[in-house]
Amino acid sequence: MQKKNKMGYGKWIGGALGWALLGPIGGLLGFLLGSSLDTGQSFLNGKEYAGRGAETTYRGTGSIPGARNSFLISMLVLSTAVMKADGRVMRSELAYVKNFIRTNFGEEAVPQALQILKGLLKRKINLQQVCGQINVYMPMEQRLQLVHYLVGIAMADGNVSSAETDCIKSIGGYLNISPSEIESILSMYHITDVNSAYKVLGIEPSATVEEIKKAYKSMAMKHHPDRVATLGEDVRKAAEEKFTAINLAYEKIKKERGFV
Repeated sequence: MQKKNKMGYGKWIGGALGWALLGPIGGLLGFLLGSSLDTGQSFLNGKEYAGRGAETTYRGTGSIPGARNSFLISMLVLSTAVMKADGRVMRSELAYVKNFIRTNFGEEAVPQALQILKGLLKRKINLQQVCGQINVYMPMEQRLQLVHYLVGIAMADGNVSSAETDCIKSIGGYLNISPSEIESILSMYHITDVNSAYKVLGIEPSATVEEIKKAYKSMAMKHHPDRVATLGEDVRKAAEEKFTAINLAYEKIKKERGFV
């Protein structure tokens, strides 16, 4: 039975043996999964895997094997920090993560992923170290999408607590994402009035029409779904929600200010 579980873990996470093999993320995964994968080789010191997926710095080209799954594993690791931020793990948060795993890996991966998640929830995650590793290998547009997903977890129960907001802001800071960018992503989930629309575009209500147009073009380019297309169609579709919110915010401001 133990061998079967290890093989199951290996099948689920084998594609993640890109840059997530290294550093603190690799250390967390190695601790949780044990020393063997499907191949029977060591998870942390397998040079064969390092040569296939971790020897070259990833700068957004999408050319390194395991870049997609390393992104997904990073999301799972940081998810635990957000889920624990307010001192309780909500059922709605677990459901959000389960749905994400089901969408990306299939139904058979869900029970294995939940075991990994359970182990991560018991571990102390050094956010600064984990985010430092992510900064090296993940381009900005993917880091922004990562934070967007984390806000989704916090919003799963319909309310983002101050502890969850602080945790996300800390993660954003470690990922070199500006406070205005974090505020923008937080605002995308509830564009209730024109003031929240301004926050989505990262500008003040006093901005000129030219400043509004410039901010919109910058945000639209930065958050365009095509920028995360190398991570898979499902991740790209998730990015479309954010892109739609940017357009909605812009349209609301245009209507309020009366320009085209």
